[in-house]
Amino acid sequence: MRFRRLTGTVAVMLAGVLAGALGAARPAAALLPDTFGFALYSGGVVSQQWPVATTVTPGPPGRWTVRFPGVAAAGGVVHVTAVQDAISNPPGRWCQADSWGPVGPDEIVRVSCYRPGGFLDALPGFSVQFARSSGVFAATRFGYVDANPGGGTITQYNSVGAANTVANVAPGLYSVSLPGLGTGGPQAGDVQVTAVNPGVGARCKVASWQSSANGQFFRVYCFNPAGATANTRFTLTWHYQRALYGGAAPPYKFAYLWNTPPLGPPLTNFNSAGPAGVLALGPPVWTATFGGVASPPGNVQVTAFGTTPDYCGLHLPWTPGAGALGIRINCFNNAGVPVSSGFTVEYSSRF
Repeated sequence: MRFRRLTGTVAVMLAGVLAGALGAARPAAALLPDTFGFALYSGGVVSQQWPVATTVTPGPPGRWTVRFPGVAAAGGVVHVTAVQDAISNPPGRWCQADSWGPVGPDEIVRVSCYRPGGFLDALPGFSVQFARSSGVFAATRFGYVDANPGGGTITQYNSVGAANTVANVAPGLYSVSLPGLGTGGPQAGDVQVTAVNPGVGARCKVASWQSSANGQFFRVYCFNPAGATANTRFTLTWHYQRALYGGAAPPYKFAYLWNTPPLGPPLTNFNSAGPAGVLALGPPVWTATFGGVASPPGNVQVTAFGTTPDYCGLHLPWTPGAGALGIRINCFNNAGVPVSSGFTVEYSSRF
């Protein structure tokens, strides 16, 4: 059905009425985020995408441009995870963000993927997400940073209105504080980290993590292709009982867990559909299963945990089945050889 475009005055009035209705129907926390998009790119095919018209265009070998239509916003953060079967087609690869920003009504995200040695690689697929939030929602626990290589933030968000901070304490080593986002301890929620570097291969991971009534506190380590710690821009998002992009109710289906290994503390294993996540097998491939949570379209992100140059990604695209979601994860050392490693993994649906 074709609708006539409302005039500016009527549109503003209608927006106010709708906002009031939504506020009465569900808590203000549900209004996060401002905008977001995500996609899975595997085998040259885009799937699990939101918005539905999202596209991925190959550029020079090893680089891609993702267009999220109609969700343009300044700032925000991007997360990227490689999707590549390195068991049958070694070695392991990784993917990272190059840049992102609005172009007209669309958000444009540029992604690159690398193989060991820091060489661009045209083979791997990837899972990518963009999100931007604003405003204060005191009842929620959600925050992110887009961190400068030398410390400080390019942009940041904290749902209780506090100021997040990033300090560069040594080459490639960062201290990240999300104050005011208090939870039980010793760790709670989920954290994802992505390196941002348009020039060279880079990887970042969570090296330590502490949750308390005062907030969330992290050490992030970043590495160059040689496996040495090195400064780079990166993004970090922490979320507690809500989707990685910030939403809750909707979406109604999201889950996360932390493999230390073994499984992390209870507050790091959450499933909005009820049953806690289960981790099986590994290495070289772990399978995280979240019952009742599969609700496409959705997105998965993985981040390695620890102080070594080891990194993690998705072995294959995630597989929903009978309402359950199976996520297969593999981790590698700096040479791309499968290893045992800690990691965090999360799934966020659109609805």
